[in-house]
Amino acid sequence: MGRRKIEIKMVTDSGTRQVTFSKRRTGLFKKANELAILCAVQIAIIVFSPGGKPFSFGHPNVESIVHRFLNRENTPDDAGSRDESTTDDNLNQRLLDLLKRLNAEEKRGEMLEKALKAKRAAKGQPPLNQLGLSKLAELKSSLEDLRDKLKDCINEKEVVSALLLLAEQQPKK
Repeated sequence: MGRRKIEIKMVTDSGTRQVTFSKRRTGLFKKANELAILCAVQIAIIVFSPGGKPFSFGHPNVESIVHRFLNRENTPDDAGSRDESTTDDNLNQRLLDLLKRLNAEEKRGEMLEKALKAKRAAKGQPPLNQLGLSKLAELKSSLEDLRDKLKDCINEKEVVSALLLLAEQQPKK
C-alpha cells in the first residue's frame, strides 16, 4: 500500500493528537540530532505537548544554547569562536592528559610483565603461554585464593579504620 500523503491540519481527536505528537516529537528530535552531528551545529528545540508538558532537545545542551541566544551582546563570530576555542582547548588538554596516563600505564604494564617473566625464570618456571592446562588450573586456583585473602585483609583494615574513626569521634570522659 505504501505511504500516503496526509492533509496537514489539526488532529481533532485528543487521544490521536497525543499519539501523533509523541511520534512526531521523536522524529523531530532524531532529525535535529542528525542535523547537529552532520553539520556541526548547535541546536535547541522546545515543544509543549497538547497537555502542556514541555519537551526539549539540545545539542550540546539546551541551557547553553538558550543562554547564547538570549545574550546576543557579542557577534556570533566572536562569541562562537571564543566559546568553541575554549571548549576545544579544554578537550585537547584532557585528551593530552589521558594520552599521558595511557602511555604511563602501558609502560607500567610492560615493566610488570618483564618483572613477572624474570621472577618466573629465576624460579625455573616456564612462561605462562607454555604451561599445560593442569598447571594453568592450579595457577588460577592459587590466584583466586590470593584474591580472597586480599579481600579479607582489606575488609579487616576497613573495620579497623572505621573503629579508629569512631574512637576519635567519641568525647573523652
